[in-house]
Amino acid sequence: MTFSHDLKIAPSILAADFADFGREIEAVEAQGADWIHVDVMDGHFVPNLTFGPPLVKAIRKHIKTVMDVHLMIAPVDPYIDAFADAGADVLTAHLEAGPHTHRTLQAIRGAGCKAGLALNPGTPVEAVKPLLDLTDLICIMTVNPGFGGQKFIHSQVEQVRTLRALIGDRPIHIEIDGGVDPTTAPLVRAAGADVLVAGSAVFKGGSAAEPAAYGDNIRAIRAATGDL
Repeated sequence: MTFSHDLKIAPSILAADFADFGREIEAVEAQGADWIHVDVMDGHFVPNLTFGPPLVKAIRKHIKTVMDVHLMIAPVDPYIDAFADAGADVLTAHLEAGPHTHRTLQAIRGAGCKAGLALNPGTPVEAVKPLLDLTDLICIMTVNPGFGGQKFIHSQVEQVRTLRALIGDRPIHIEIDGGVDPTTAPLVRAAGADVLVAGSAVFKGGSAAEPAAYGDNIRAIRAATGDL
């Protein structure tokens, strides 16, 4: 992974056809996806249950871009090596998931992955300041984590702007997760985000067999931000 502030669209497979992940991933990458976002939920830290390391390992061979694995689980540390071994390029843990975030970020990097740190809507971005030099990506949740298809929380745009100022010239991605579509994407892009996770806004209207809609949806998000 080479760092840049260029806009990256990261479709979330939470909105894909669960029975056809391999072809869905290949289709959405062919239609212009930059990263593939994998939402791991444990039914404990968040009220939903999704994927474990075996699924991540199974889909890795279908991903030619970046596998961006978002761990909405607690505790995190016991599972870092398993998800790293499964092929994650980026592993993102939540600041709220445990008391030793510094150790978690060290462990993620030690496992050979880029280290991401996610913040729930109720967490002030200033909390990441002591951790910035251990972090490769900061994910601002613009919905409460747990389910796809939720409405964008507009007050988070100011959090993105604050975070952009805190980061300064450090090579840290700002990722947005939740409610991203052509209406909200330009708001967070202008505030300083460079990775936009989108689920239903990308996968709606298409399928692995007929993926043209995926490309149309990705281009619509890019066009709305001015990043053509």
